[in-house]
Amino acid sequence: MPTRPFVSELRVRYAETDQMGVVHHANYLLYCEVGRTDFLRSLGTSYAELEKEGVRLPVAEITLRYHASARYDDHLRVETTLSEVKSRTVTFDYLITNATSEARLVTASTTLVSLDDRGQVTALPSHLRTQLLAALS
Repeated sequence: MPTRPFVSELRVRYAETDQMGVVHHANYLLYCEVGRTDFLRSLGTSYAELEKEGVRLPVAEITLRYHASARYDDHLRVETTLSEVKSRTVTFDYLITNATSEARLVTASTTLVSLDDRGQVTALPSHLRTQLLAALS
């Protein structure tokens, strides 16, 4: 069962847009990363701490569906939901909206895989898995 969404907010920067002031599609991947890292930080774990422990969590799979465009200086809301935790992977779902108009912009999902410092697939650290499973309940 998915968790309640964790909300991150940000403002579209000029460098994230094309000549017409529309957000380039690749930047939504970065917005998902903001949501995901904020979500983990809210549980008491940061990516930086995990990397110091020799753990990497690269994105192994991502899906995005574009519903509408964001534009320069829009105030965005990224709702991040933890949807699945397995022994070696974790999956997050995202809803990115315009925080002012509430227009749906993007729905997305990412699955991250746990790697050790040699790049080999490994189990999620027990403390992280415990935190994630607690967040699911």
